[in-house]
Amino acid sequence: MTVGAGLPIVLAGPILRHITANNVSVWLATSRHCDVRLEFFPEAQPDLNQTYETGDQDWKVLKAGESLYYHLVDIELGTSLPIDVLISYRLSVKPTGEAEQAWQDHTVWAPDLCYPGRDLPCFKVPDRITSLFHGSCRKPHAQTPDGLAGADVVLRQALGPEGETTAGSPALPSLLVMSGDQVYADDVAGPLLQAISLLVEKLGLPDEPLDGVEPGLPASGNELRHVGNLLYHRDTLLPRVYKNKTVFDVLFGGTEKPVFTTQHARNHLVTLGEMLAMYLLVWSPASWQGMPELKAPEGLEAKDAEMYAEETATLKDFRADLPACRRVMAHLPTAMIFDDHDITDDWNLSLAWEQAAYSHPLSRRVIGNALVAYALNQAWGNRARTIGPDILPPVQAALADPGSEAHEAAITTLLEYEEWDYQWQTSPPLIVLDTRTRRWRSERNAHNPSGLLDWEAATDLQTHLKGKDAVLLVSAAPIFGVKLIETVQKMFTLAGKPLTVDAEYWMAHSGTASAILNVFGHRGTPQHFVILSGDVHYSFVYDVELRQTAPSLSGATDDGSKIWQICSSGIKNKWPDKLIKILDRGNRWAFSPRSPLNWFTKRRGMRVIPRKPVGTPHGRRILNASGIGLVELDETGAPVDIHQVLPDGSLVSFERREAEARDD
Repeated sequence: MTVGAGLPIVLAGPILRHITANNVSVWLATSRHCDVRLEFFPEAQPDLNQTYETGDQDWKVLKAGESLYYHLVDIELGTSLPIDVLISYRLSVKPTGEAEQAWQDHTVWAPDLCYPGRDLPCFKVPDRITSLFHGSCRKPHAQTPDGLAGADVVLRQALGPEGETTAGSPALPSLLVMSGDQVYADDVAGPLLQAISLLVEKLGLPDEPLDGVEPGLPASGNELRHVGNLLYHRDTLLPRVYKNKTVFDVLFGGTEKPVFTTQHARNHLVTLGEMLAMYLLVWSPASWQGMPELKAPEGLEAKDAEMYAEETATLKDFRADLPACRRVMAHLPTAMIFDDHDITDDWNLSLAWEQAAYSHPLSRRVIGNALVAYALNQAWGNRARTIGPDILPPVQAALADPGSEAHEAAITTLLEYEEWDYQWQTSPPLIVLDTRTRRWRSERNAHNPSGLLDWEAATDLQTHLKGKDAVLLVSAAPIFGVKLIETVQKMFTLAGKPLTVDAEYWMAHSGTASAILNVFGHRGTPQHFVILSGDVHYSFVYDVELRQTAPSLSGATDDGSKIWQICSSGIKNKWPDKLIKILDRGNRWAFSPRSPLNWFTKRRGMRVIPRKPVGTPHGRRILNASGIGLVELDETGAPVDIHQVLPDGSLVSFERREAEARDD
């Protein structure tokens, strides 16, 4: 295969990242080292048009292979952009050092990037957040449509050809918040793994020696890609340790959950090159160009061959929606944070998990590679000017020489890094939590689930909240979850089997639970909390009211903070319908707002009112459908309307029906 042959010059992007009136960050990946030009055209204000090119400012370009370069075009604007005005932009590229080459804009490398009636992509810098999309869990081979296609429909309506908005359609959202599992590094479809292997070669990514592999098994990325019988059997790479169990058993043995039918980790990505190729293939149609027809290798077992055929059909539909995915992220400032599948299932679940994972060179490398890819593709754009100096030098060293001491040093740096969380000073402020690397380990039993935030992180959160009237708080896992499901999780934990189910929820660890509830109950806490979550593969909304009677500094008492727990999950994933129906009904009877069982939980002292998804059967509180959340806010930061946008663009609203929530 000829390196770079047939690849478009832009492989992924543009993805809008952090945007203010004075600063714009745009991420993209290219197949050649390119100069970049970015032009801004505020609507009806030509005197504010601006142009910036490579060399005007210190934009970073990182080389990952012969035909893969990463850019974060981070512009400090000479003139502030206008507020609440539609701003069109043109991003153009040309190979560095080729002065005779013409600039190539999206009409060359992404002709479907714009909405009908518009020649350029566009965005707004909002005075305040009036609405936003949020979601998580976008698994390419999940047998459900892509929720980002629904977001694309909403944007198509909002950005109609006649003026900014189409009558009766939702307004242009201010943000896209992606709260975890943007990729599934641990659960990869067979045909997608084949495409990843082909793309790694086509990009000319360097080979990566693998440490800790048993004799006779592939000892490098190149060897791994050319061993056909490892499709659906990559778990055999990991040696036997820890009381005659494989590292695979220790790390992933508990993933045989009743909510899934696939065999997790059988196609786990291993090398850094594979991790990088995955992002390109799930965020953009460009890297699929010229991909040969994928076929099942000879000799697959019957059950694997059947799975391969199913996954091929599902991936065909996924690929058809990739232009919509690229369009959405080119029009909305996009905030991202990892959850476990971005790295590996149940990442840092417990102290015992960490001890097993990080003590073996191969499992440590796999986790580290996923974290390097996350840093490059997601974290960099969250806060380029503060996170970049910390992570870019080691990341570049890892990209240049995979498998080297510099690569291992980069992994150590990222594993020890404690500033993945971040804030955007929007109105209300967006505060994004890292619930994966700052955990409160159990002091009683190393196998018990760790708390999602340790004491220091919770204290930091309280400091960030001080003086704010309202916040948008992003937590990958819901802080206030479906109680019956959490009870099942607790039962498995008490039985010593936390890995058998997802035993990761905020109330699983008493220290973390007390810390976060103290944050909400603090007298200096914001009046309005909108908690945006995902992770669980179903969607729900709770209105949470804290009964606060402690006097404030003025001596007065108040009714406590108002909290909206809004969970949208997944963008492309869901539970089995029959199982979620049983759990939903059971939860309604066992833990309704009037149930005395609430007094045996940490919910005493608060009212939790579930909202009903309109159009669902009587008694349902959970929506089990792929899609993306759409939240509309008033001037105080309180939700006015809460919807789930389905992949066809239709909206399911969550309505507060207090009497029904109590009695039906």
